[in-house]
Amino acid sequence: MDPTQQQLHNELETSIKLAHGKGRPILTHLNADTTWLIQLPSPAVSSARTGRAFFNILIDPWLKGPQSDIASWFSTQRHLIQSSIQTIAELEHNLREIQRLVSIPQEPSSKKESNKHPTSYIDAVAVSHEFTDHCHQATLLEIDPDVPVFATEKAAELIRSWKHFKRVLDTPALSQRQSDWRKTSVLPLPSWVGISRIVTEGNQLYYHSAICITFVAVAATGDNAEAIIYSPHGIVADDLRHLPRARPEINTLALLHGLHDVGITGMKQLNLGGHNGLRAQRICKARYWLGTHDEIKEPGGILAPFLRRSVISIQDALKQEKDRNGHVPRSSMLADMEDANFLDLGSGESLLLV
Repeated sequence: MDPTQQQLHNELETSIKLAHGKGRPILTHLNADTTWLIQLPSPAVSSARTGRAFFNILIDPWLKGPQSDIASWFSTQRHLIQSSIQTIAELEHNLREIQRLVSIPQEPSSKKESNKHPTSYIDAVAVSHEFTDHCHQATLLEIDPDVPVFATEKAAELIRSWKHFKRVLDTPALSQRQSDWRKTSVLPLPSWVGISRIVTEGNQLYYHSAICITFVAVAATGDNAEAIIYSPHGIVADDLRHLPRARPEINTLALLHGLHDVGITGMKQLNLGGHNGLRAQRICKARYWLGTHDEIKEPGGILAPFLRRSVISIQDALKQEKDRNGHVPRSSMLADMEDANFLDLGSGESLLLV
């Protein structure tokens, strides 16, 4: 382990112990693009039953190798920044070590239950889109077949065709019409965790959508939940308006939304960028905003010359808001860059969400 890796390892170990002690989740950026690990501290009752300290959700895993859509001659990309881990086996090793650090006594009557699937410390996988930078076959096939996968309709159909995973579930919708997060806590998820997709009404396959991870915090009472919203291409900000009004309450802890405005020349906008991201944060009242899907990758194929990218900074987004509104609203508690609380985690970096 080189000095940089050792430092990251030490920082992660400290964060793990702190997270477990405080009962707060940890977010880890596994590559420089849009692969994430969410670690939710398990409530005491769940931990006593399973012996597990965290419920680990892996999002859009693409660790190494190229990704191509349609065909390699059409579009191919490679990471320019090496992923912090290169294999799922490495991730499993790290998760096993984390469990060892915060080993939890287990009820004797529950040991048999936890030993049913001892081969993986990944508890669930969430896939946001069928495109191979999100649904990367080579990486996904490294994951234990017993791990449940939640995916959008087209992605789920593709993953099922590989005949690798035992359970591939269509991600349920969380919308203005159906805003009860408890209905997205479907088996085999524990009752305190939900995985859903925020969609535009009437268009469930829309490119600009989001995965919503909801959970009941360790210290919480009742069914009010916190949420981590993951939108790699950006979600139209107005599509989040129902979240603050949801019952039971959903308090947005973190929004994962990129800064870069990416599109195809003369055609559609792919990634909505920082201006939409700031507006989305205002609407859902996220405590943290983290960049995602902003890695500048090595392009290839005939599509590459037509891709356009505009890098938008937090200052740019705030200035446009100020110019549009005449002022930045103090009541939002996001009146300057520090208050916007935007963080850009590099490959391998983690954040304790307090």
